[in-house]
Amino acid sequence: AFGVVADIQFADAEDGYDFGGFRRRYYRHSLRLLREAVRAWAGECPPIDFVLQLGDSIDGQNARRGEAESALQQVLDVLGQLSVPVHHAWGNHELYNFSRARLVQTGLYSRPADGSAGPADRECHAYHCSPAPRLRLVVLDAYDASTLGTDPGSLRYQESLRVLREKNPNDDLNSPEGLKEPHFVAFNGGFSQAQLDWFNEVLKFSDENQEKVIVMAHVPLHPFASNGVCLAWNYEAALSVIHAHRCVVCVLAGHLHDGAYCLDCHGVHHLTLEGVIETPPDSNAFGTIYVYEDKMVLKGRGRIPDRVMHF
Repeated sequence: AFGVVADIQFADAEDGYDFGGFRRRYYRHSLRLLREAVRAWAGECPPIDFVLQLGDSIDGQNARRGEAESALQQVLDVLGQLSVPVHHAWGNHELYNFSRARLVQTGLYSRPADGSAGPADRECHAYHCSPAPRLRLVVLDAYDASTLGTDPGSLRYQESLRVLREKNPNDDLNSPEGLKEPHFVAFNGGFSQAQLDWFNEVLKFSDENQEKVIVMAHVPLHPFASNGVCLAWNYEAALSVIHAHRCVVCVLAGHLHDGAYCLDCHGVHHLTLEGVIETPPDSNAFGTIYVYEDKMVLKGRGRIPDRVMHF
């Protein structure tokens, strides 16, 4: 069993609204909702084995307020009350607050220190582990190709900007208006070929060892588990790797605060979790997933519905 939570986006600030000015965001309350989640997970029986934090743990406004470090520490302190590992995905809001090089030095770097579990690039926050026999968790870095958190003089930045501008001619690169492929916006990102090659090798190993694989990324990988905008730039390439193997049973993501779900044509479940940040203080948005031989069962809290996902 393991806990799941997405898009906490904590800031010590009054309630606000999304970029469109329509959807309320409960910045300060999100930390209290996380505390409730941690208390619930700590009381699970049988106990949970780990927690997946699906990205955007703090809000981008912390950078403007000079509070990025303190906000992150408050979130990590709450999660640190758990006696189990927490696996973190990096989202766009992490990269609004910190450079990739700085994130490597924070508690959000959950990749094993020896580097053997991930790609050669140590700033790529992708890795895998086996939390139980014949079960593997793969954490993907959906901003490995991105203009966010990257030195504008770097090759990574220049190549990412080229890809983005090729697909998005808008003055505001966060705007999907008029785009044939509306997911090519700056608040999304993608996967380098090096990460995709590494991912393919991990899944090949899991196929050979008859493992079941759960994949985790901040950004959804399937259009039907998205709104068409909140989607990884080269999601097709990631899906091609997944569909070339038999082992992947589920892809978990955040980023889209409404949440979404689909079962794709290859039998892979794509579950996008509802975000804490847009959850009213009298509700919540987290869950516990129980893994069995033939299914995963999500017990949701608050905005997140229960779900059974058969393999």
